[in-house]
Amino acid sequence: MPKASKEPCRCGWCGEEEIYIKYHDEEWGVPVHDDRLLFEFLILEGNQAGLSWLTILKKRESFRKAYAGFDAEKVARFGQKDIDRLLADPGVIRNKLKVAAAIINAQKFLEVREKQGSFSDFMWGFVDGKPIRNKWKRLDQIPATSPESDAISKEMKR
Repeated sequence: MPKASKEPCRCGWCGEEEIYIKYHDEEWGVPVHDDRLLFEFLILEGNQAGLSWLTILKKRESFRKAYAGFDAEKVARFGQKDIDRLLADPGVIRNKLKVAAAIINAQKFLEVREKQGSFSDFMWGFVDGKPIRNKWKRLDQIPATSPESDAISKEMKR
């Protein structure tokens, strides 16, 4: 009789790097209701555009330090001195547009939180407070967007 594997079942995108495995096993697909963590993911995802998620994960601690522990109130007040510091920091993505977007996103994040009570309530409102449980068998079955992600994107842009 074969021995039962103690290795968790992992998605095909996970790869072999320890940081990726840790992210997959401990964070991927875990519902998040904490506004600070949601803001962290907003900053990280915004910087990921055009890059691999692994690149961002490897820089995550540098992002945490550079972006004031992902404190939205502090990031929303970043000025030119902070922008210059970020653009000179090799630990983060040094792109003027991404740095500017992070600051604007912090300001908008605070506006949403003020209107909705929390950013979490705003985000979870798109799915009636319940996680979506997909049953994809292969990576090529996963769509790039969904009606929910499109609705969130449209509302965030507004």
